[in-house]
Amino acid sequence: MREYTEKVQPPRSVHLKWPFGHPLGEPGNMRQQRTVVLEAFKALYTITTPGEIIDLPFKWRRYDYSTYEDPGPFEPRS
Repeated sequence: MREYTEKVQPPRSVHLKWPFGHPLGEPGNMRQQRTVVLEAFKALYTITTPGEIIDLPFKWRRYDYSTYEDPGPFEPRS
């Protein structure tokens, strides 16, 4: 819930407009869950502004995860 995240102001966050209680996706949909986890890890390296929230583009049950390209290893920031 983005409104709570904005009030709490964690150092960095990703947001998905999905049903409450499904932070990684549908049960058993490993491709979807892996994609969300990889994007969350990527955010650790790309968010540079404290409190920034990245809205991930994935739609609940309407996104083709077979076309998602694995970003590969992440390089630490300098």
